[in-house]
Amino acid sequence: MKKIKLVFALGAAALLFNHNMKAQTKTTFNNRTASAAGSIHYRTVKANGLNVFYREAGPKDAPTILLLHGYPTSSHMFRDLIPLLSGKYHVVAPDLPGFGYTETPDRTQFNYTFDNLAKTMQAFVDELGLKRFAIYVFDYGAPTGFRLALANPEKITGIISQNGNAYVEGLSSGGWNLIQRYWEHDTRENRDALRTFFTTEGTRFQYFTGVSDSTLIAPEAYTMDQHFLDRPQSAEIQLDLFKDYKTNVALYPKFQAYFRTYKPKLLAVWGNKDPFFLPPGAEAYKRDNPNAIVKFYDTGHFALETHVQEIGIDILKFMATLPG
Repeated sequence: MKKIKLVFALGAAALLFNHNMKAQTKTTFNNRTASAAGSIHYRTVKANGLNVFYREAGPKDAPTILLLHGYPTSSHMFRDLIPLLSGKYHVVAPDLPGFGYTETPDRTQFNYTFDNLAKTMQAFVDELGLKRFAIYVFDYGAPTGFRLALANPEKITGIISQNGNAYVEGLSSGGWNLIQRYWEHDTRENRDALRTFFTTEGTRFQYFTGVSDSTLIAPEAYTMDQHFLDRPQSAEIQLDLFKDYKTNVALYPKFQAYFRTYKPKLLAVWGNKDPFFLPPGAEAYKRDNPNAIVKFYDTGHFALETHVQEIGIDILKFMATLPG
């Protein structure tokens, strides 16, 4: 009888051990799967004849978010946001031509205009086979992304605009007066007056202005931007884009008509002390789109540098309201 009880106890222990091992294996597998889904992959694809660098993370069968950076940065600006989003979403963040690690052809071979940036991003979207996606637009990413929205309204599930302007009242006089002077009078003197934007001091101004705690600004962010700005031809490329920015302002009425017609769900997350794009530019979205939500954060132009956790949480809440 004792032998039977002993055999039974050993058998039960073996079953419990196997069950625990299976549970541990499953947990380990799930953790590894989650970890793999959250890993950021660094890829390159041919689009509009250029090698376009992009960061990609999250499950490819999940809803997609296309992150479009601005001046003078690259997809590097999303380095802390991507891990917050990629647990539930497929996140894709390319570098625009002339920025970051995307191929930067000679100005004689590639026309640096916002139409051409959008054309390249259209080719990028097509090459990756993105059928439906939300767009996160910032700075230069806004006129680029809004051109995509005009051309592909059926693809856009929602819009997140982080200091991405589409209204004249959003343009500050102090930040834009030299650039507007260049639009009105295309002279060598006015072009050269803009070169201070490309200095280390100019780049640091963009990162630190309006920031109450400067220790939150990662030095590698503005250092990397400056590295790319210091490349041969970079200043001339950026001056070409400064000159062409007037085409974005000319398109503002069409962007606004898009908001009125399609009423996409829109979340404006805005640094309220941005020296270039003012809070009225964020509030104006609500004038044309009843589905616009506006949130301000006590910071400057590069709001993700100081408020990535808060913005990430707000984006996740917003994304949960969008169609799949």
